[in-house]
Amino acid sequence: MAASELYTKRARVWIPDAKEVWKSAELNKDYKNGDTSLQLMLEDGTNIEHKLDPKTKNLPHLRNPDILVGENDLTALSYLHEPAVLHNLKVRFMDSKLIYTYCGIVLVAINPYETLPIYGADIINAYSGQNMGDMDPHIFAVAEEAYKQMARDERNQSIIVSGESGAGKTVSAKYAMRYFATVSGSASEANVEEKVLASNPIMEAIGNAKTTRNDNSSRFGKYIEIGFDNRFRIIGANMRTYLLEKSRVVFQADEERNYHIFYQLCASSHLPEFKTLKLSSANDFLYTRQGRSPVIEGVDDTKELCNTRDAFTLLGINESYQMGLFQVLAAILHLGNVEIKDRDSDSSVIPANNRHLTAFCELVGVSYQDMSQWLCHRKLKTATETYIKTLPRLQATNARDALSKHIYAKLFNWIVEHVNKALITSIKKHSFIGVLDIYGFETFEINSFEQFCINYANEKLQQQFNMHVFKLEQEEYMREEIPWTLIDFYDNQPCINLIEAKMGILDLLDEECKMPKGSDDSWAQKLYNTHLKTCTLFEKPRMSNRAFIIQHFADKVEYQCEGFLEKNKDTVNEEQINVLKASKQKFDLLVELFQDEEKATSPTGQPPGTGGRTRLSVKPDKSRDKSSKEHKKTVGCQFRNSLQMLMETLNATTPHYVRCIKPNDFKTAFSFDPKRAVQQLRACGVLETIRISAAGFPSRWTYQEFFSRYRVLMKQKDVLPDKKLTCRNVLEKLVQDQDKYQFGKTKIFFRAGQVAYLEKLRADKLRAACIRIQKTIRCWLVRKKYLRMRSSAITIQRFTRGYQARCLAKFMRRTQAATIIQKYQRMYVERKRYRQKQAAALVMQTILRAYMARQKYQALLREHKAVIIQKRVRGWLARCWYKRCLVSIVYLQCCIRRMRARRELKKLKIEARSVEHFKKLNKGMENKIMQLQRKIDEQTKDNRAINERLAGLESSYTAESERLRSDLSRLRGVEEEAKNKTNQVASLLEELERLRKELSTTQKEKKTIEDWAQTYRNEMEKMVSELKEENGSLKQDKDNLNRMIQEQSQQMTEKMARSIAQETQQLETDLNEERSRYQNLLTEHLRLEEKYDDLKEVMASSNISKPGHRRTDSTHSSNESEYTYNSEYAELEEGSRAAEDVTRGMDTSLTLKLQKRLTELEQEKQSLRNELENKEDQFQRARARDDAEFKKARGAELEYESLKRQELESENKKLKHNLAEMRQSLLGNAAAGAGAPGSPAYKVLLEQLNASCEELDVRKEEVLILRSQLVSQKEAMHHKDEKETMTEPSVYVGDVSKLKDADELKQACIGLKDTNRSPRFMRKPLEVSDLLSRLRSATPDFHKLNEDGELWLVNQGLKETIRLLEHQLQTQRRSYDNEVEALRGELQNVKEENNRQQQLLAQNLQLPPEARIEASLQHEITRLTNENLELMADDPTASREARVIILRRMVDLMEQLEKQDRTIRKLKKQLKVYSKRIGEMGAGQTEGQTSPGQMVDEPIHPVNIPRREKDFQGMLEYKKEDELKLVKNLILELKPRGVAVNLIPGLPAYILFMCLRHADYVNDDQKVRTLLTSSINSIKKILKKRGDDFETVSFWLANTCRFLHCLKQYSGDEAFMKHNTPKQNEHTLSNFDLAEYRQVISDLAIQIYQQLIKCMENILQPMIVSGMLEHETIQGVSGVKPTGLRKRTSSIADEGTYTLDSILRQLSAFHSTMCQHGTDPELIKQVVKQQFYIIGAVTLNNLLLRKDMCSWSKGMQIRYNVSQLEEWLRDKGLMTCGAKETLEPLIQAAQLLQVKKKTDEDAEAICSMCQALTTAQIVKVLNLYTPVNEFEERVSVAFIRTIQTRLRDRCESPQLLMDTKMIYPVTFPFSPSSLALETIQIPSSLNLGFLTRV
Repeated sequence: MAASELYTKRARVWIPDAKEVWKSAELNKDYKNGDTSLQLMLEDGTNIEHKLDPKTKNLPHLRNPDILVGENDLTALSYLHEPAVLHNLKVRFMDSKLIYTYCGIVLVAINPYETLPIYGADIINAYSGQNMGDMDPHIFAVAEEAYKQMARDERNQSIIVSGESGAGKTVSAKYAMRYFATVSGSASEANVEEKVLASNPIMEAIGNAKTTRNDNSSRFGKYIEIGFDNRFRIIGANMRTYLLEKSRVVFQADEERNYHIFYQLCASSHLPEFKTLKLSSANDFLYTRQGRSPVIEGVDDTKELCNTRDAFTLLGINESYQMGLFQVLAAILHLGNVEIKDRDSDSSVIPANNRHLTAFCELVGVSYQDMSQWLCHRKLKTATETYIKTLPRLQATNARDALSKHIYAKLFNWIVEHVNKALITSIKKHSFIGVLDIYGFETFEINSFEQFCINYANEKLQQQFNMHVFKLEQEEYMREEIPWTLIDFYDNQPCINLIEAKMGILDLLDEECKMPKGSDDSWAQKLYNTHLKTCTLFEKPRMSNRAFIIQHFADKVEYQCEGFLEKNKDTVNEEQINVLKASKQKFDLLVELFQDEEKATSPTGQPPGTGGRTRLSVKPDKSRDKSSKEHKKTVGCQFRNSLQMLMETLNATTPHYVRCIKPNDFKTAFSFDPKRAVQQLRACGVLETIRISAAGFPSRWTYQEFFSRYRVLMKQKDVLPDKKLTCRNVLEKLVQDQDKYQFGKTKIFFRAGQVAYLEKLRADKLRAACIRIQKTIRCWLVRKKYLRMRSSAITIQRFTRGYQARCLAKFMRRTQAATIIQKYQRMYVERKRYRQKQAAALVMQTILRAYMARQKYQALLREHKAVIIQKRVRGWLARCWYKRCLVSIVYLQCCIRRMRARRELKKLKIEARSVEHFKKLNKGMENKIMQLQRKIDEQTKDNRAINERLAGLESSYTAESERLRSDLSRLRGVEEEAKNKTNQVASLLEELERLRKELSTTQKEKKTIEDWAQTYRNEMEKMVSELKEENGSLKQDKDNLNRMIQEQSQQMTEKMARSIAQETQQLETDLNEERSRYQNLLTEHLRLEEKYDDLKEVMASSNISKPGHRRTDSTHSSNESEYTYNSEYAELEEGSRAAEDVTRGMDTSLTLKLQKRLTELEQEKQSLRNELENKEDQFQRARARDDAEFKKARGAELEYESLKRQELESENKKLKHNLAEMRQSLLGNAAAGAGAPGSPAYKVLLEQLNASCEELDVRKEEVLILRSQLVSQKEAMHHKDEKETMTEPSVYVGDVSKLKDADELKQACIGLKDTNRSPRFMRKPLEVSDLLSRLRSATPDFHKLNEDGELWLVNQGLKETIRLLEHQLQTQRRSYDNEVEALRGELQNVKEENNRQQQLLAQNLQLPPEARIEASLQHEITRLTNENLELMADDPTASREARVIILRRMVDLMEQLEKQDRTIRKLKKQLKVYSKRIGEMGAGQTEGQTSPGQMVDEPIHPVNIPRREKDFQGMLEYKKEDELKLVKNLILELKPRGVAVNLIPGLPAYILFMCLRHADYVNDDQKVRTLLTSSINSIKKILKKRGDDFETVSFWLANTCRFLHCLKQYSGDEAFMKHNTPKQNEHTLSNFDLAEYRQVISDLAIQIYQQLIKCMENILQPMIVSGMLEHETIQGVSGVKPTGLRKRTSSIADEGTYTLDSILRQLSAFHSTMCQHGTDPELIKQVVKQQFYIIGAVTLNNLLLRKDMCSWSKGMQIRYNVSQLEEWLRDKGLMTCGAKETLEPLIQAAQLLQVKKKTDEDAEAICSMCQALTTAQIVKVLNLYTPVNEFEERVSVAFIRTIQTRLRDRCESPQLLMDTKMIYPVTFPFSPSSLALETIQIPSSLNLGFLTRV
């Protein structure tokens, strides 16, 4: 695509600007071919018209996309030109505070004028081993690249540091050398790296000075070659210097200083050793006061001189030579103060007794007369004679200054020579890295000979630089096999020819210097005549005939010819030199300085080409040949030769370039002046590098990166399996011009601007996609909004219509209501009218009807009366007729019935006479009889019932009769009494009258009393209310006080808890620090031991033997016996005498130094161990203080327990005594009948049994007493607490039931009285006597008697007391019954126990003596246990204390028994060993003689008690001569893999311990010691041999820890034995205490652990950065940005690239290996924690040093990777090991990359979130944050400053990076093994058949 097509609307360009050099603008409309101007808008909104050059039609430079701004490499920019470079540097320097930037192969360093924390050891470690493109630009990256290429390519390297004064060249070179010294170390013990660094303060003191541009400007050039051996360790160095600025010694401009050393001497003149120098303030000397700025702010010259002297000492320049140097320097200052006065116009004189000249002569040891004469005179020599000529004052002054400069130059060269001698080494130099610190291109208002030489050197360096860049470009193109076309670049060879070619400027200058009357003017004319017309680079100024202009590669420079010849000659008076040669100085330093004056070499004493500006100017004697005079070299010639040698050296090395830029002239921190920066960029060649890169194909992408970046520009059909072909096809479609790109083997090369075009296409595609996404989202949002609005409208309509409907309904209801009201109103009116009419009608009708009714009534009444009369009459008539008819009818009926009866009777008589009738009659009779019988029975029953009823009625009648009779009698009595009472009525009436009068009186008194009672009641109620209020206030006060007390108590408790927690945490921190220090010392000790072993091997290899010398391991010296030590010491003395002649010639200083260092480390180790123990004691004491409160509360119980313990101890002693008597008795009577009844053994055993029974009874009584006492004390304490907390009477009443006896009841009464005296009861309570008198009174006043509630309280108290007494009586009765029952049961148990004891006694008497004692004790223990269980079952609460005491007693007895048993076994074993030794000693005696061994053997036989097999299981026996074979097969030649897979974990440790147990069993001290020593040394040896094998280190770490645990488990210590089984406790060590060896083995385990961590770190280190940062676990999230010349590691997973899965697989491999080896789980947790710390620290450090990793998408990748690590922890069950917490800084850094970073709320959230990150880390991440896409935004500077302000108060370390070398202190918690030793089988594969199981 054409370049003009990119100039579209909104495209941004750079236009020139007078103030800012370049200014950004934006096109307002598209550019079309033929336009003469561009319509632009500046960033401030101003619209301008930019005219195009009508000749060139060059368009302004395009601006790079924002995502490319701030790139690490300038060549990564799509548009490579000056404004882009300047803007990128400015953004990095000002916004991101980054001072380093790559520009291809050049590192651009901008001086920040501020100390930055980016040069520490942690930064060096972070850059060590990294590729140059993988980390952010840094001087350390360049140094690492040089070091790596030296080691990889075996080619010498050079680092060329250039820049103008004040740009930071010296500091950069210093940091580069520091990096080499830190990374490589030294090959010897001479600390060469320290000496190399120590040369810096010396050279800065004598070669640096303050200028207007720099406070520490180097006024000379130097090239330091740092030599390395074949292992690439520093072995020495060599320094070459160039062009020292001697004129500064005698002259300084304003605001400048002389060399630092002069001011350091003047500032230290008060020191005693400098009194002889006769110095004073710097303002007192001419050579130090001309600049009028003797002090540099922030620099202490006195302190700097101390550093300089220390550096001299370190480099081997002793105090005498240092004083000589200082005398010469002081002499120069005094010489400058020598005043020369005019004698006349042609001569001058020095006044007599000039004190400064006198001081000068005294300091240099010359004659005052000679020096004063030759300062003012000069000797001239001709062919025939010599004569002396006087000098005018000006010439004499110049001669004095020339002498001063010459002396200083000599002194400077002498110091450089001695520094080189100190840095030289005898070891062959394999390779070197040179660091060139040389001046940059300079141009001033007045430029002289110095600037000419400096610019000449820069021309040569620039030519070399251009050729190197061109060569690298050519090699890159040829490697990628793309067409190579020559690139036109600036070649400055014509300028170099102008200066150094034949008849060049230097040639003409040397020729003019040889002329007798040569001058600067004549030399200028020669230059004009020679070059003005022939060379375009040479020009003559218009207004001057004594100057010339040269067109250098950087700029045109005008040089003034004045002084060129004099500076080129560099003459000095020969006679002055002779006077100095005759010096009688004490140290003969001047003689050394001028001893080479006769040689035709450089006056600096260096070989040709070593540099220096001065040349000898003293004329030779007559004896000298003329040819010698002609061969003297001028300064220019010498400089040209040394420069030529430098170029040859640089061309023979691989160069690395560092260009230092000075950002401003005011030394302001982080201030950027674009004009000054552009000048230096042009001068240092950075822009030329950009131009060369831009001329070819500057942008280069791998196919994978291109595919990943521009995948969005491809269609699905364009993506092919071959990505290379895919990229080719797509690129051909996107870019039509084939010349804009080239396809290489692995990369695609683009012309300048093509990447920007592709980025534009990508941005347009993404923008279109974003627009489509935005369109869809906006459509969705608008539709969603529309639906919400529609729903809202419908809702509003619904509510509106509802409202309207409600209004209509209301209107209709109102209308209807009005209608109804009207209806009813009208109805009411009509009804009222109707009712009025109706009432009137009714009245009328009533009257009418009443009249008619009355009339009708009268008629009816008359009719009715008539009817009644008729009825009466008619009734009488009817009755009369009826009576007559009735009588007639009755008579008629009687007649008829009589007639019918007669007829019937007649028929019956006839039927009775017939048979059938009789039968019928009989049959009916039978039935009737039966019915009659039944009826009779019923009647009988009824009769009986009636009789009974009758009898009842008779009885009731009788009773009623009696009652009536009695009532009658009573009534008669009453009647009589009534008669009597009637007589008394009169008297009663009189009495009634009297009572009525008394009643009236009583009523009056009652009313009076009621009034008084009412008044009293009101007063009492008022008083009660007041008391209640007062009581309420007091209660409130009390509650407040209680609340305050509780709050204070809670605060005190919390404060104490916090203080205890803080103290505990501090103690734990101190303990961890001490552990860490101790383990670091162990590491140092191990390193020194390895170095010592290496030295010993070297000495052994040099065939230097030491016969008789034997060294005991230092770690085991404490375990040596005195005899062994003395014998070895004697052997050592003999061996040393024998080897004295052999070792006399050796240099033993190094060995002595190592031994001394080892001793110091041992002492420090012991002191740290003691301090660690003290810390642990302090920790225990702090914990004990926490338990002090609890212990005080249990004081009485502890006292009682202590008394019981004393009694038990005395009883134990008694039992020991009895046991001893029993053993003596048993041993004294070992015959067969020793156990028979009546024997002493039987008697002693019987006495012991009786004593045990008595003791048992006593203990039972004591248990009962103790139980009762404890219960009473507990209850008393409980009631005491309750009594103290009672405040209300109701509480007393409620707690009366808890009182147990009369004393407690009395205490309750006293408390009740105290309560009544409380402020609530203001009136005085009644006394008991008063109360009794009131109760006994005839009419007691109960109101007054119970006015305070005493009666109720007394009544309640009496009731509760009675109830309590009854309860106690019942309780005592039940307890008495229980005790009686218990005593009966105990009596029965005692009887059974007695029978059992008798049976056991009979059984024990049949056992052997030893088994008899053990059986009796075992039975006693069983009996006590049964009793304890019975007590617990009967009364658990009461027997608890007794059970504790009995158990303690049992434990004490068991412990004492076990200790005695162990002591007996130990004594038996020792006795056995001694018997064997005595037997061996007596074996050589004759049989007839009685040897001492036989005498000893006789009493031994009875003591040889047989032991059971179970006491000696789990041991392995071996012979002494098999020890080496054991160690070899078990340790040295063991394969960890086979053991881990096929055998039990920790098998070697078990085998070693079983062998150790046998050595302990046989009490062989030497065997124990040698076995442990050889095992430890063998483990160290195998670790040294295979220390980089993780499997081996893990295997021996697990076995060492298991061996350590076995030593603890079977040591016999109670703390460890409680975890064992009884069987394991039988296998404890019995003869030796191996606590010291446990510490040694623990130290060994620590060393192995640290070796394991280092091994893991070496394996994980290459994986971490690639897997955690570079690899894209989530594909497509991170976009690949364009990269520069230095390609970074690709984030796409290629073959061989580590991924996160690689890390997880490696972690799983580590974990499975340690589990297979049987490593303790707690130790595995510590290892995993250390692994995760390394992963987190390395990842975070790389994140902080890589700008390309600080993006939002990378934060997402990191968080995903961390989640995968956490998932791995969760799968392995290691979430509680603390590993997750070590990743917290990395997690917070990832979150910081993803959070919003704009507002103050965001800043507050960041500060609260990033607690694990330091302020420096947070600010660094924010500065490095880089958007990957255009749509992300950068972090503003204001936001970063807000973060810094908020985090200002944090107290934290200023360190930027995490310490990746930090190792957490390891601990080995005790982990007992459940494996029984006797069950272990030794496999045959171990080749340990010589071991025998015991």
